[in-house]
Order: sequence, then C-alpha cells, then structure tokens
Amino acid sequence: MLKMTWPVAGMVYVLASFSCTDEYIGTDRVVCYEQEIAPLIVSSCTRSECHNPVDLQEGYDFTTYDGLLTVVKPGDYAGSKLYKVITDAFEVMPPDPFERLTKDDITTIALWIEQGAQKDIVCSETLCDTLDVRYSTSIKPILDLYCNGCHTGTQPQGDISYNAYAGVKATVDNGTLIGSVRRERGFVAMPKNGNKIPDCKIRQIEKWISEGAKNN
Repeated sequence: MLKMTWPVAGMVYVLASFSCTDEYIGTDRVVCYEQEIAPLIVSSCTRSECHNPVDLQEGYDFTTYDGLLTVVKPGDYAGSKLYKVITDAFEVMPPDPFERLTKDDITTIALWIEQGAQKDIVCSETLCDTLDVRYSTSIKPILDLYCNGCHTGTQPQGDISYNAYAGVKATVDNGTLIGSVRRERGFVAMPKNGNKIPDCKIRQIEKWISEGAKNN
C-alpha cells in the first residue's frame, strides 16, 4: 500500500476541490445544441489561434458539431475531455487572459453531454418579445452568449470591449454591432466562426437600438 504524506494529501484535496462544480445533472431541462451549446463554444473556444478550422490548436476544430464531439463522451460528462478542460484548476480553458466559463455555462455543457450530446433535438420554441427590450434583460444576455467570449477581458479581440455598457454603445454608434450581427456587406460577420444569431435576437437588438440603445 502506498503511503501518502500530508503535503501530497493536501495537494490531492486541492485538486479535488477545484475540480468540483455546482452543476446538477438530475434535471428535466433539455439542452439544445443549436441555441445553447454551439454559440457558447464558438464564443469561448474558437477565437483566433484557438480551435477553429484555420488555427486548429492541438488539432481541434470546434466550429462544427463533429469537431466538438471528438472531445465529448455522450452520456458521460465527467469522462469527457471537454468537461475536464473547462473545470481544470491549473490549465483551464479558455486560458488566461480570457474569462473562464461561468458555473451556469459549465452546468449547461455537462447537462448536454449527460443527455447524449445530441445535435438534432427539437429546441423549445419561445415567443420573440420585442415589446419590452432592455439592455439588462434582453441585450446583455445575447452579448454574453454570442459575443463576450471574444470581446471581454484584458485583451478583447479587435480592441472591441464589451466589459461595460460604454463599449457596447460605441459599437452601436459606429454601426458595427448591428452590421456585424446582420452580416451586412462591409462588416465582419459575427459571431466569428459561428452561425448567424437567430432572427429574433437580431430583431431585439434592432428594437433596442431604435429606442436609443439605453443602459436600462
């Protein structure tokens, strides 16, 4: 039997405590790949010099479902490489200086994997609310999911920072936010490496901008 000294035992405890998360797998909520997983992975993992078809960091391209599945064991979130690297205490992905995934993001990914990492599951239909569109309740959640993986932190891509409302407003004023999400000619299509933002969310952005793009 191997004897473990106190320093080693302490290290094991630290590793274990960092690896644990608050996700709860026993839930009836069905996670949709197209609406939840794909934009989250694209925003956080496929930026320049990372896991995209051009840079192929470590040989991975996460811009496609098949590419993401190379690091996923459907039905076994804890045994999936994707889950391990986004919860690793010392070599966590996305790496510094980019922001780490939130606990809610990790929970969503874990749920999706545990539910079989399905692609073609029918996503739940939600009404497109364009009557009461506010920055805090409508726009910021869209940006968090589709844009903030690249445009926050200490080194935001393209020097476009969405760390605060002021950075978002700047791209409203110069037309790049709406031009990019609409994928209009002359603008860089966003999200980069990902699918176009759903029409409903684009309409919400349009409505918010038409009403003055307020910090409400």
